[in-house]
Amino acid sequence: MLRPAASAIANASVSVLLALALCLGLRFMPFWVAVEAQIFDAMTVATAPGRSQLPITIVGIDEASFTQLGQRWPWPRDMHARLIDQLVKGGASVIAFDVQFSEAGNAAEDQALAAAIARAGNVVLAADQAYAETGSTRQWLRADPIPAFTSAGALTGLATTQLEGDGVIRLVPTAEDAFWRQAIRSLIKARPGAVAEPVVEPGAMLRHLGPPHTFPFVSYHQVLNGDSKIPPDFFAGQMVLIGRDVRSSPEIGAAQADMFATPFLRTSRLLTPGVEVHATLIENALMGQTLLPASTAQNLAALVVALLLAWVALVYWHPARSGLVVVMLGGGVAALTVWLFMAHNLWLEGGAPLLGLTVAYVSTGMGSYWAERRRATQIRSAFEKYVSSDVVSDIVAHPERLKLGGERRELTLLFSDLAGFTSMSEKLAPEAVADVINLYLNEATRIVMAHGGTVDKFIGDAVMAFWGAPLADEAHALHGVQAAIEMQAMMQRVQPQFRALGADEVRLRIGLHSGPAIVGNMGSDMRFTYTALGDTVNLAARLEGVNKAYGTPILLSGATASMLGAEVPLRPVDRVKVKGKDLAVDVFTPCTDAALIAATQTALDAYRAQDWDRSLQAWAQVRSLVPGDSLAGTFEDRIAALRNDPPAPGWDGSIALDKL
Repeated sequence: MLRPAASAIANASVSVLLALALCLGLRFMPFWVAVEAQIFDAMTVATAPGRSQLPITIVGIDEASFTQLGQRWPWPRDMHARLIDQLVKGGASVIAFDVQFSEAGNAAEDQALAAAIARAGNVVLAADQAYAETGSTRQWLRADPIPAFTSAGALTGLATTQLEGDGVIRLVPTAEDAFWRQAIRSLIKARPGAVAEPVVEPGAMLRHLGPPHTFPFVSYHQVLNGDSKIPPDFFAGQMVLIGRDVRSSPEIGAAQADMFATPFLRTSRLLTPGVEVHATLIENALMGQTLLPASTAQNLAALVVALLLAWVALVYWHPARSGLVVVMLGGGVAALTVWLFMAHNLWLEGGAPLLGLTVAYVSTGMGSYWAERRRATQIRSAFEKYVSSDVVSDIVAHPERLKLGGERRELTLLFSDLAGFTSMSEKLAPEAVADVINLYLNEATRIVMAHGGTVDKFIGDAVMAFWGAPLADEAHALHGVQAAIEMQAMMQRVQPQFRALGADEVRLRIGLHSGPAIVGNMGSDMRFTYTALGDTVNLAARLEGVNKAYGTPILLSGATASMLGAEVPLRPVDRVKVKGKDLAVDVFTPCTDAALIAATQTALDAYRAQDWDRSLQAWAQVRSLVPGDSLAGTFEDRIAALRNDPPAPGWDGSIALDKL
């Protein structure tokens, strides 16, 4: 399987995170709320049935009625009384007036209307809220029908509707005495058992059924005058809503009272009568058609899932292929939104995921473009990667040094190697081995350079580095040991990444030695490299391998230890003889436990004095401090062997490396 480059993963990840942050930031901004509202409107129009299913009829106070009746508004209330009688005669189940009767009129006319309300027993009248502002007060005032009508048995319903920022009605008014609720309660009273009182959740959204006059419509004057075109049983069992229906065109700004914008305004170019909005509310409630907006968590989940799926395509970036996947994901988001809207009455904000997918695609494309530009620049400077930037700067400053040969310098050499690399390589695919090695070498190189060192070369999984050249460093031993300690800390930090690549616990062994070496450009006339040579290099390389004998992560020579002072606390490990050398070398490992250092020194002193019992006691103390200490086990086994085969006279407590 093709593995994406780390840069491609980073580019796609940054793009997806950028898209996520942008969408989250926009979500609560007014202009983006308006965008989502427009999407909601488009969904409403696209999925609207275009017809009503319940027996609801609207009697419109329209232009034709004004012409036929020859009356100026407000009309005489005895005229409304006659209308009620006509509707009762026709068998209407509910008679709901979306008309204000909040002020007393002509006494005789008011009495006639009250009497008609009492005879009908199923009348609902509208109340409203108005904002009143005086020099000293600002308040909402409620305007209810006059007591004469409510005393006659009329139910009062609050007809106030909530407009959104763009003036469109999308929210369901959920007041306990909302006009639509009272109309349904009147129906339940008139026809017990016909319907149950519906439950509408707070925050519910209105599902508009179609453009104006989606509901059956009859002119006021036709009902009042008993138009022969209306069948006698036309109103039988109907919920009849009466309200203003004076058409207005938004283009000329001639909006009349009680006309509202709905999602169909863009397509029909007509405002919808408020009475028809109430009819829609009643049908939505009784049919369970109201929409609930998805929760913040649901919207966020849709956004995150869409971007995560896009991330997979963007990691393997290709303009056409990735674009096709993003388009398909966008189609999936749209399909999910429509399905939830129609089948589950749930409004999922689909605009944010679609925007996020677009932003992620575009930003990944831009990032890929700039990555290609950057890669072209990197290719031009590829040779700088063979040596450290210090070496390159030194050669640029002194081109005469670009020749074979070297100079003697005091250096600290570091060799590192991955334990069990060969067995690990046999278990993993070549690509996985390369990923493990590259991860380790990248981190090790960064640490060496951060501490002022020069990475000489990579030998498989081994790193050779040194301090003290090409730039002089008085604290080269300290910087080398600090780098070794940080490399071991790095290994602990990246273990989860190794495991993710299929490698088990990966351990690192490091050896350090300080001393004179020849450093410079070594090789042939045709090809050479900047490196260090000499016995100092060889001993550092051997100390890396000596870690296997003692189970230590870092071993440094006495020469290096003597240059550290008190900067780095050290635990003595042993005295060893390098193969081919007669002189023994004391070796140490960094340790921050003062008690462990002291106990180890006591054990080694007794061991070198051939006081086996005292040495074993000291090693027992070491074990009490660090159960399972590998160094204690090594010397306990060695003491047992020396008791049976005592050392030769003049023995200094050292052991030859070639015997390990």
